Amino acid sequence: MTDIFELFRKLSGKPAAPAGPVSWLIAGLGNPGEEYRNTRHNAGFLALDALAGQQGLHIDRMRFHALTAEATLAGTRVLLLKPMTYMNESGLAVREAAAFYRIPPGQVLVLSDDISLPPGRLRVRRQGSAGGHNGLRSIIRQLGTEEFPRIRLGVGAKPTPEYDLADWVLSALPPADRRALDAAIGCALQGVPLILQGRFDDAAQLCNSHRPG
Repeated sequence: MTDIFELFRKLSGKPAAPAGPVSWLIAGLGNPGEEYRNTRHNAGFLALDALAGQQGLHIDRMRFHALTAEATLAGTRVLLLKPMTYMNESGLAVREAAAFYRIPPGQVLVLSDDISLPPGRLRVRRQGSAGGHNGLRSIIRQLGTEEFPRIRLGVGAKPTPEYDLADWVLSALPPADRRALDAAIGCALQGVPLILQGRFDDAAQLCNSHRPG
C-alpha cells in the first residue's frame, strides 16, 4: 500500500528530502536590526537570505543565538545560520551549532563582507586569517582554527585612510555598489553547491574570476 505521505509528495511535485543528518553549516555574517539591513557589513546576511530565497525558505527559527533554517543543497542537508549576537561575537553561534550537529570546521562555510575587494568581486578560500574582519576573528577564536572555507564578498575600501572603519562598514551601499554586490551574490550562490560537492577548485575558479558589470 502506498504511504500517504509519499502520495502527497508525488501530488505536490516536491522531491523527497534526503535521509541523514545536517552535515554542513553555512553562516552568513552581519548585524541584526533593520538599521543595519543594507549596510556593507551585512553582505553575508544578504547572501544567505538570497540562498534561502532560492529554496523558498525563510531563515526565522531562533536557535544557537541565531536565526536558522534547514535546507537541502546539492543533495546535502545544511543548516543556514545568521548569528544574532552582532558581528564581533559571530563565533558563538557558529560554535554552538557546529557542536550540536558535530560538524567539523572544514564543513563550516562562512559568507562575509570584504572591504579589501571592490564591490562585486569575490574571493573563495579554503582557510585563512581573519584579515581584520571581526566576525571571522570571532569564529576562528571559537572554533580554535582558521581551517574553514569562506566566500568573501567585496564591498569596497574606505574612501580615505582617515575615514573611520566602523562608520564605513556600517554605511549603506549606494545603488551602483548594491547592484554589483547583488550580481556577485548570484555568482557566489552558484559556487556554494560546488563547495558542498567537494569541487572547491571549481568554485574558486568560478567565483574568483567574477567581475562586476
